[in-house]
Amino acid sequence: MTSLSVETLAAGAVEPITSAGNAQLGIAVLAGIAVIVLLITKFKLHAFLALTIGSLALGAFAGAPLDKTITSFSTGLGNTVAGVGVLIALGAILGKLLADSGGADQIVDTILARASGRAMPWAMVLIASVIGLPLFFEVGIVLLIPVVLLVAKRGNYSLMRIGIPALAGLSVMHGLIPPHPGPLVAIDAIGANLGITLGLGVLVAIPTVIIAGPVFSKYAARWVDIPAPERMIPQRPSEDLERRPGFGATVATVMLPVVLMLAKALVDLVVDDPENAVQRVTDVIGSPLIALLAAVLVGLFTLGRAAGFTKDRLSSTVEKSLAPIAGVLMIVGAGGGFKQTLIDVGVGRMILDFSEDWAIPTLLLAWLIAVAIRLATGSATVATISAAGLVAPLAADMSASHAALLVLAVGAGSLFFSHVNDAGFWLVKEYFGMDVGQTIKTWSVMETIISVVSLGFVLLLSLVL
Repeated sequence: MTSLSVETLAAGAVEPITSAGNAQLGIAVLAGIAVIVLLITKFKLHAFLALTIGSLALGAFAGAPLDKTITSFSTGLGNTVAGVGVLIALGAILGKLLADSGGADQIVDTILARASGRAMPWAMVLIASVIGLPLFFEVGIVLLIPVVLLVAKRGNYSLMRIGIPALAGLSVMHGLIPPHPGPLVAIDAIGANLGITLGLGVLVAIPTVIIAGPVFSKYAARWVDIPAPERMIPQRPSEDLERRPGFGATVATVMLPVVLMLAKALVDLVVDDPENAVQRVTDVIGSPLIALLAAVLVGLFTLGRAAGFTKDRLSSTVEKSLAPIAGVLMIVGAGGGFKQTLIDVGVGRMILDFSEDWAIPTLLLAWLIAVAIRLATGSATVATISAAGLVAPLAADMSASHAALLVLAVGAGSLFFSHVNDAGFWLVKEYFGMDVGQTIKTWSVMETIISVVSLGFVLLLSLVL
């Protein structure tokens, strides 16, 4: 949904599809979210189906006609997939190229060769943050865990001292930095500027990942002192390759879309003249679609061809990168449908009234809503999508920087206390060979630190911007 439509709705220019009062709408929202939570947690239904059914339930509880509820959901799904679907696909292609070409391994090996002793946790958080930019969280874990286990074993390091920084780097990128699905959808829903959100996200991410990674890992290593499980050390992707792309070319390729988008944001802030030739050029090359497309096209040569891939191998790599994201795209799309249904039944106005009556700071309210949905569903992406839809009307009168901070507040809340209803919880537990209690004391606490610390920095930035 565009910022224009959000502003229009917030101003009351668009009639909601139901005449329900705030009390009924509040009950409808809780009931709709409860349906989603119940279907995901108890009945183990796929999040796409749960969000679809939850959206219909929301409309029914709010007293909206079924046909209008279906139209709202379909419109939201279509707009969301149109807005971010291509970006997610391009990010997946770039991530697959990075993994299959051995580029990710090249980054890891180059940094680790120059780090030792006390510098190792800092090296791990740097590796995870760079690799985590274009990769989905689960893919990043699969790529980095073998490295974490090998480094811990060969260097006789505590597994938590090495593992927590790597996990923190991946998690912060996943929750706060586009082009990951959650931040992209929140930016689209709230109508924030992607370049500004990216820039502020990096400012928040750097101190957050330091505190939750290398600093917290000292304590995590004391609480849970376990060796690296031998059975979990798999083969690395590049072991079957004759050659790998160079370190400089790999890093340049990964950072290219980030640099282009940040350049656009900087020029927009400094020039602020739509007729200026420089701004017009940066508006094109710094748009998310062009920036990511450029990185993919460059990556075909700097990553794929540099690894010796034939044209057929490159085509196969691109094809294989798209299949795994079908589920992600449908969840994101259904989340957009749920968001649009929330807005169209009048929840936007209800949230505006609520925030005025209770005098809760907007950024804190956004964080709390995302925290509640995260704890209930276990999904950071579902929490981000749903919370962004609920607080989107609050961004109508915000400056570009504060709208970006609203996105980051939602992202921060979506990472709060991962526990047994989160797939990431079990992924970390099994890879690291921990029991449930140990996973809570390390991974869950780390996620909570990321959430709270990043909110703190978002609030600090809101005071100076």
